[in-house]
Amino acid sequence: MAIKFQYNKTSLQNLGKQLKIRQRTLPTLKNKESALRSEVKRARDMAAELDQRYGEEIAKYERMQRLWGEFDSSLIRISDVELSVKKIAGVKTPVLDGVQFEIAPYNSFSRPLWFADGIVILKSLAEIAINREVFSRKMELLDHARKKTTQKVNLYEKVQIPGFEDAIRKIKRFLEDEDNLSKAAQKIIKSRQEKEKEVEQ
Repeated sequence: MAIKFQYNKTSLQNLGKQLKIRQRTLPTLKNKESALRSEVKRARDMAAELDQRYGEEIAKYERMQRLWGEFDSSLIRISDVELSVKKIAGVKTPVLDGVQFEIAPYNSFSRPLWFADGIVILKSLAEIAINREVFSRKMELLDHARKKTTQKVNLYEKVQIPGFEDAIRKIKRFLEDEDNLSKAAQKIIKSRQEKEKEVEQ
């Protein structure tokens, strides 16, 4: 990215301000990147843990697979998933507040005794699966923000700050050269005027 500038003091001041802004912002961006990186890891670990827990829960009930064939799945359904938003390093992330279930009325005398346990098991599995999805989404959002922050850090650190410093250096050299030329020209004019005065006298 080429930085546009002019060889004058106004441009020098503007570039100086831009450079200071980026130099002040860079540590904050690095801290944000670091915080996001640790939050992404935490969310990824939690999603993996929930994934493992879900697998373990399913494995527990596999021996009851024949019984699940008898279970009436219309007895339970998810009526609402309550989510709230939590900001982490400026990124809005979802938080699972609760899962609401609707349990259809059933006659416990005409149904097998284990149906009540089946409902509890399904509620537990659904909550784990939904929580896992929430953490996966949280991880995606945080990782996206981390990537954007990393790009900005790299842009500032490797492109803009060195670019501004280089442009400032060029302007300063140009202004110094211009000043030196101006002084040299003044000396030449002064010496000519002195020679002309000598000739006149």
